[in-house]
Amino acid sequence: MPVTVDIFQDEMAEALKSFEKYVVCLDKTPEQCASSLKSLMEKAIKAYENRGPNLRHGIALDRQVTIILSQTDGDRPLCGIYYNLYSPYQKKPAAQKEKKES
Repeated sequence: MPVTVDIFQDEMAEALKSFEKYVVCLDKTPEQCASSLKSLMEKAIKAYENRGPNLRHGIALDRQVTIILSQTDGDRPLCGIYYNLYSPYQKKPAAQKEKKES
């Protein structure tokens, strides 16, 4: 069975429910989050299908979301969708500030 975005619709729908109910995000609207989930799922599938012979996962992420597809004994990989803890107000370490200013 080919791995496609469509087989993970239930997981993405549950993630969107959590986004709308619990997640405070300054960078994305619910519609943008849905679009990001689809795009990240496509990237995770590509990473999963092109992983090395001894690797079990395909991972895709952005600042707010991480998607992990994990190999199982069945046809369908497990899917984990996680919201990353990130604050746009977090201060950058001094070393990073100096590099950006250069």
